[in-house]
Amino acid sequence: MLFNIFVDNTDGGIECTLSKFADDKLCGVVDMLEGRDAVKRNLDRLERWACMNFMRISKAKCKVLHMGQANPMHKYMLGGERIETSPEGKDLGVLVDEKLNMTQQCALTAQKSNHILGCIKSSVASRSRQVILHLCSSPVRPHLESRVQLSSPQHRKDMNMLEWVQRRAIKMI
Repeated sequence: MLFNIFVDNTDGGIECTLSKFADDKLCGVVDMLEGRDAVKRNLDRLERWACMNFMRISKAKCKVLHMGQANPMHKYMLGGERIETSPEGKDLGVLVDEKLNMTQQCALTAQKSNHILGCIKSSVASRSRQVILHLCSSPVRPHLESRVQLSSPQHRKDMNMLEWVQRRAIKMI
């Protein structure tokens, strides 16, 4: 609670969107030079805030994710060091790439769900329909549903991959 109160004023004077949860995010639309300059000013403000409050920003963990087809791919600095560009970013468990393609997110969801189903199959001695149904619906179904709702698979191969996991669970039941 004290930390939240302490960092509450980090967005003072920030022109771009600053998300203060889990991992802090600074987001800005950079379609013209004014947008690029605004992001640079905001990064400088955050660096000054950290220095004034005796906090250190881990620059090695800072990444820039350029999104959009006509993105000019500007370079950004934080405290005199260049921030690396990353082709993808993970936010609150969702993997997003620069083209907003969710294929990798669907593959990770299917892999994790298959792993859970494999653990259930190998560790549960009972093959009772009620037991397997409860075990599959508790950890697997919410995992699939939350990720699918968010990523909304658009390619047939992604949908087939997730449906295959569901068919495997049905066969187990």
